[in-house]
Amino acid sequence: MSLADTHSSQADSQLTRLVVRRRPLTEASRLAWALRAARGWLGTEVDDAPAGMRRYQADLRLRVSDHPSLVTFRKAAYIDIGPLQERDTGWEAELSWRASTLAPLFPVFSGTVFTRPDEITISGWYSPPGGPLGRVADRALLHIAAEGTARWFLGELDRVAATGVA
Repeated sequence: MSLADTHSSQADSQLTRLVVRRRPLTEASRLAWALRAARGWLGTEVDDAPAGMRRYQADLRLRVSDHPSLVTFRKAAYIDIGPLQERDTGWEAELSWRASTLAPLFPVFSGTVFTRPDEITISGWYSPPGGPLGRVADRALLHIAAEGTARWFLGELDRVAATGVA
């Protein structure tokens, strides 16, 4: 095994895979419209986005359960969305998020959001904070929070697409 292979294996072991799927309430073209209209429902668009991306300052939300009456946690974050790329059965776009304050204490996610006729999905990788101890906490609890954040994003995207209200 070369030094480059060793470094790559170490980097891979520091990342956690995240895949969250949802059956959409509407068709892919409406979901594409909602993603393009993110300024209306996600947060304020800011100028310092990476090349080719749009950056929004938003509050990522994580509900403790699916019951609205229970506690919802919020975290100020930057969400970057790339241009929509047409696919045979839908579209995809790059998607990433990171905390806008106290960034070393929160995961950084990078991946894609994409549609198929019967599904919208967020798929990618995140780096749990805190080194080896953080990876242990991720396996115990933080992964549930990461999945909850992705479910929230897909739910908001789908709600806006279905209702047309950003």
